[in-house]
Amino acid sequence: MRAILCRRHGDYRDMQVEEVAAPVPGPGEVSIAVQAAGVSFANILAIAGQHQNRAEPPFIPGTEVAGTVLACGTGVTGLAPGQRVMAALPRGGFAEQAVARAEVTCAIPDSLGFAAATLFPTIYGTAYTALVAEARLEAGETLLVHGAAGASGLAAVQLGRALGARVIACASTPEKCRAALDAGAAHAVAPGEFREEVLALTGGRGVDVVFDPVGGAAFTQSLRCMAPEARLLAIGFASGEIPQVPANLLLVKNIAVIGVYWGYYTGWARQPPSARARRRVAEGFAALFRLFEEERIAPLVQAEFPFDRFAEALGIVEGRAAIGKVVLTP
Repeated sequence: MRAILCRRHGDYRDMQVEEVAAPVPGPGEVSIAVQAAGVSFANILAIAGQHQNRAEPPFIPGTEVAGTVLACGTGVTGLAPGQRVMAALPRGGFAEQAVARAEVTCAIPDSLGFAAATLFPTIYGTAYTALVAEARLEAGETLLVHGAAGASGLAAVQLGRALGARVIACASTPEKCRAALDAGAAHAVAPGEFREEVLALTGGRGVDVVFDPVGGAAFTQSLRCMAPEARLLAIGFASGEIPQVPANLLLVKNIAVIGVYWGYYTGWARQPPSARARRRVAEGFAALFRLFEEERIAPLVQAEFPFDRFAEALGIVEGRAAIGKVVLTP
């Protein structure tokens, strides 16, 4: 099969599309004929050897795929060859075939295209778990979303709106702000000194929940425009800067910082997920598919690229030019 192979950590432009042996599913696993694979900044970090889930070369990058089941390993139930599915995997997605654990492989609605389906295994899964299971976002609350035009940010904007929250989007360009507003945000602000604008929009009270995949200065300023009993969701550090938490602010404002590492839920972490976490994944995907079929969320795919143009696809993500998802197709 054809696959994009990382033979050494470094620049993704040094990789090549190569012929490799097709993977075989083991117990509890399924093999998938990949029709689409999502591209993310995490892929770039993994290729560079800088991701927390460090893979030693040679390896095939790619953590989100959609396609059809080819075969099932022993002990797999509820999935069968020919079924349309999506899956989250620690690596191996940038290939014509991939193997995923059955428990993080999920059948998708017939109305959901393969490219759009790549947003669900990690992007929508993270946003739903963060906002619903962790922050317990309620209708009428105010949600601030950073990186609001990226795939994760747009998912959070759409879900916040669907849950009845008032969403304030933070995005870096007028085009990205417009995309967030079109996705359901009530207001859009620019990064930088957004604190005063957010406080003005909330009558001085501050926001109830912050969805932050950016970190750095966005995290620090967010702590200063949060309402009492607010929750800040630390999703990632796309800025490249891991912030420090001033505990005095948590104390005097009764606010909480909640880390949301999706890899724990998908079984990529060192500690296996709890039974409660596994239930959250299953319940979350069921709820997300209902929202999709009710047209309350709409996965946005910016562009699709064939495998031979993988460097161009990764370059769009690296350059922060993506609005929605960039996808590779074998």
